Amino acid sequence: MGMKIRNTVFRFMRRYDLFHFMPMVFYLLGYMVWFHVIEIIPRRFYLQILLRIDRFIPFVEWFVLPYISWFLFMPALMASLYFRDRDAYDRASTFLMVGMTVFLVISSFLPNRQPLRLVELPRDNMFTAIIRKLWKSDTPTNVFPSIHVYNTVSLEVVLLRSKHPKYRKPRVRILTSLWSLSIVLSTLFIKQHSMFDVMTALLCVLICSYFVLEKNYVMRFPGWDAYADRISKNC
Repeated sequence: MGMKIRNTVFRFMRRYDLFHFMPMVFYLLGYMVWFHVIEIIPRRFYLQILLRIDRFIPFVEWFVLPYISWFLFMPALMASLYFRDRDAYDRASTFLMVGMTVFLVISSFLPNRQPLRLVELPRDNMFTAIIRKLWKSDTPTNVFPSIHVYNTVSLEVVLLRSKHPKYRKPRVRILTSLWSLSIVLSTLFIKQHSMFDVMTALLCVLICSYFVLEKNYVMRFPGWDAYADRISKNC
């Protein structure tokens, strides 16, 4: 019975060409475990992340909508790249794996936090209710560089460099660019991140862009594809 289920799953994955997506799935599982560990480990010292400009950025609660839309933006765009432009998908995966690993290393050896969250929210409405729940589940620790910003801008950069006709349409570029910008701004306006977190995230994107887009250092996982193909043929 177990072998039958396994073969059915593999045939399904082969039919829709899903094997190539598995390295990212495994990476994300490992990322979540690592991140959870560094979040629960008690630390005596935290580097406080704060710039003077952060005090002048207003709290705008409705920006929580673009902030949580990130959880749609990421999988939707990654899936779109996967099925439409495999080269762009590989570049996006490389961006994400490198940047998120850098974030984990920094957070592991240099625990940090930001003191920007308001003690009392100025209004009581639907948006502030969402923010209360967000702040309750997401601690203000290990915030730099901002993964929200890094991942968003990385995917947008890859999309803008894609040669696929779908992504070269002006309306698609304008829509995704505005969506990306709103997500980046949201991290500041709902006090999830300091300007420092945003700036360092953009710097990481710039550095990674040089190697991934200009020098063509891309993780394509050919060994995994060949291994998965051999297994699927035996199903």
